[in-house]
Amino acid sequence: DSGQSVSYPLLDVQATYADATSAHYLALNESTLKRLNGTMRTEVYIKGDFFESFRGDGLCVSTPTGSTAYSKSNGGAVIHPRLDALQMTEIASINNRVFRTLSSPIITAPDEWVTLEPTGRDDYVMTVDQFVINPPTIKQITV
Repeated sequence: DSGQSVSYPLLDVQATYADATSAHYLALNESTLKRLNGTMRTEVYIKGDFFESFRGDGLCVSTPTGSTAYSKSNGGAVIHPRLDALQMTEIASINNRVFRTLSSPIITAPDEWVTLEPTGRDDYVMTVDQFVINPPTIKQITV
């Protein structure tokens, strides 16, 4: 043992459910929110400020480590591992004359967080490092 260690940034995922319970998860790579059937509609906030109303298959929030995994396969950027940042990547967003999203990944500063509030609050599924979390009805996720 050479006594060396390596540290990686983790996603701190806080899920709040409709029944007022909550759960806490840690992710090395990413956390996603998807809808099982149909289009996902979600209000997106960054550091508490409204950012957009998203419509599409889902959203992926990743660490620099996770930026080379599922996020990249959805068109996300590769983030250098020494950067302390989060990246939110859209999964098959809907963009037409009625609905418009950013249509691009967004990288946030280390003191910012992303909050997702699904509308309709039914049949949503959350993943943490590709492990499916089958929660009760999701009210809000903060990463």
